[in-house]
Amino acid sequence: MILPRYHVAPSSIPGAGKGLFLDESVAPGRLITAPDDIREVYKWSEVEALPNAHAMFAATVRWFEDRYTVTPDWPDECYINHSFAPSGLWHLGFVFALRELPAGSEITVDYRHLLAPGQQEDFRDALSGEVIVGYTWAESLSTSTAQLQNLLATDAFSRHSEGGCG
Repeated sequence: MILPRYHVAPSSIPGAGKGLFLDESVAPGRLITAPDDIREVYKWSEVEALPNAHAMFAATVRWFEDRYTVTPDWPDECYINHSFAPSGLWHLGFVFALRELPAGSEITVDYRHLLAPGQQEDFRDALSGEVIVGYTWAESLSTSTAQLQNLLATDAFSRHSEGGCG
């Protein structure tokens, strides 16, 4: 589920294809996406055992520990592209705005959180040229938890979160 108004358009990232862009501004710490249609999760060994496993890797996302979803129907959330300097923080399937994001911003996350431990993405980071390799579960959880804790402790989050959701 994508919470703010958005559209899918050609990505601003070279070679990335399409991207997900905001049609409204989003304050730091606000949710951009939340899981809403998770029907089945697989262990990584089960993903690797699929008859078309390699073709499905681009549609595979780690949610927690050794549990992944495989989504070949490609919902709009799949147009969130990779960046080592992302606009969004992936944390347990939720994407939070890492900073004030004006309308027109492309949503990106660090794919190292979504990949299996040691799994190398089929492409390199467009800006740095670095290889994208999946974090271990401990690295992913500790990194994203620390980033979320720092984000939620900011004055910008406090200013925008008073009065509840919305």
